[in-house]
Amino acid sequence: MATMLKVNDLHVYYGSIHAIKGVSFEVNEGEIVTLIGANGAGKSTTLNTIAGLLKPRTGEIEFEGSSVLGVPAHKVVNKGLALCPEGRRIFQHLTVEENLEMGAYTRPADEVAESKEKVYELFPRMKERYKQTAGTLSGGEQQMLAMGRALMSKPRLLMLDEPSMGLAPILVDQIFEIIESMNKAGTTILLVEQNARMALSVASRAYVLETGLITMSGDADKLLNDDKVKKAYLGG
Repeated sequence: MATMLKVNDLHVYYGSIHAIKGVSFEVNEGEIVTLIGANGAGKSTTLNTIAGLLKPRTGEIEFEGSSVLGVPAHKVVNKGLALCPEGRRIFQHLTVEENLEMGAYTRPADEVAESKEKVYELFPRMKERYKQTAGTLSGGEQQMLAMGRALMSKPRLLMLDEPSMGLAPILVDQIFEIIESMNKAGTTILLVEQNARMALSVASRAYVLETGLITMSGDADKLLNDDKVKKAYLGG
């Protein structure tokens, strides 16, 4: 398996606060890799730095063998690396279809319709509501729209930041089924998720992030059965 994303000795600061303290990890082509950890551990900061939204003090980020350090966020998307952000961040006053089209701004115009149809296949609810104003969708539908919008850029690696946040358990199951479907359809996924049990159940490998440091890593199923992980993140 080829290494798709490689993060090496990443240090990120917010002013004088040292948020990420030498984080290193990799994601191989075809995998679902998850970063788990408590609130404030640095999970979202890590994704935002990879996406080009934050600038690290030091460290290296390589995507498909090329450095993306200092590359503007829109050019990172152009390279095939997309972020579905925490809190969905959909365009509330635009329709579902317009939101999807915004996600395709890096794609050639003649490919947009085909990408949209693929998203509608994955999210039939979005097709039913394509003319609906996005702000009037339910929380679960807004999450589907955010994921669909990210897929419109045709990413080879999709970063998902807290996709199950604030959703009812039945919708959480649905979102994770969709994550597995996207992966089976060929999208490599880096997943940040507070629901550690669900994240570890779909991932192939996992890293545990604590106060800006990776403290554990390994096969997801092994971490799912690890006593320390159970006690800290799985309520057992």
